[in-house]
Amino acid sequence: MKRFAMILLLCLTLAASALAEPKVYTATLEDESAVDVSGTEQLTLTGVTVQKTDGGASSADAASFRGVNAAIRVYDSAVLTISGSSVTATASNATGVFAYDHGTVYISDCDVTVTGGGAGGVQVAGGGTLIGSNLTVTSASKAAIRSDRGGGTLILDGGRYTSTGKNGCPAIYSTADITVSDALCVSEQSRAVIIEGKNTVTLENVTIEGNDQSTKEGSVKANVLLYQSASGDASEGTSVFTMTGGEMTSRSGAMFYCTNTDSVINLQNARLNLSEDGGLLIVSAGRWGKDGRNGGDCTLNAKDQTLEGDITVDAISSLALHLENSAYTGAINETGEAGNVTVTLDENSTWTLTGDSYITAFSGSAEQVIANGYTLYVGGIPLNE
Repeated sequence: MKRFAMILLLCLTLAASALAEPKVYTATLEDESAVDVSGTEQLTLTGVTVQKTDGGASSADAASFRGVNAAIRVYDSAVLTISGSSVTATASNATGVFAYDHGTVYISDCDVTVTGGGAGGVQVAGGGTLIGSNLTVTSASKAAIRSDRGGGTLILDGGRYTSTGKNGCPAIYSTADITVSDALCVSEQSRAVIIEGKNTVTLENVTIEGNDQSTKEGSVKANVLLYQSASGDASEGTSVFTMTGGEMTSRSGAMFYCTNTDSVINLQNARLNLSEDGGLLIVSAGRWGKDGRNGGDCTLNAKDQTLEGDITVDAISSLALHLENSAYTGAINETGEAGNVTVTLDENSTWTLTGDSYITAFSGSAEQVIANGYTLYVGGIPLNE
């Protein structure tokens, strides 16, 4: 009887040990995902290791637009719930976690590390949905938080998201509706945020920084880029950036740059740390679009906000600046009149000049403009003389 009991105990111990070992999913072939969930399948994974160690994508577009070759790919109407796990992608064009079409990913308390070229960390495209919390995501080639053609919904709460590459490796790249809250986002050598076309990025109590090291001819260094390319990856329309609370730091270039698109920037009680070599906002033509028609049209709404830094609007661009219970310190078009620039101050807002400024229209009272020894010209006429 004792012998039987000992054998039974040994079997139970071995079984428990086997159950305790983490399940490992590995992919090494071209266009192969380690975890591939499709159709109407619903899968739950906990405490697993997912590895895409070899095998590049046969098509870079298929990888970027449809998630082919991702370490984890969820598509059709499938649903994946994954927690307490690690995801590693070292192969070329291998995204970490990708939700495509009507696929949905719920991911929490996971580490995602992507070191292969041409791929991002967590991504949606083609209408996919990814909802995550408390993730640690690192990407060496493209954005840690990313979307591509066809967009989708990407919502993240908590965690750390780091992009380490140059040129096109921001912390967040949006051709979708992306919301991040209570997280840290860092781009070590690129912009903090890029929004293309009719898409959105919403930050709530986020600490985010960028260090734009762009070297392409005609590139304007900036922390947040709102633009429209000719790639067809994003529908034309209004790019919207919203930041409530939190802190954003620019290590290089202007804080915001709008070009070749309509854009709206909404700021409320956010701390903005400007770089030494850039101002607050540039609205102008750039290297995208057709010359003469590729300016930017920007609306900046500031509520309960402190703004500092110069603003530049070129001749084929426009700006509508609205301040509500806010204070702006800076100059607009210090070198002379250009574009269509309107400034609106509610009764609880002020503008302190740091240089002569030239705008098209002004709503507010002259007493709210602190001249500081400079002149504000409205339609060519001095307001405060």
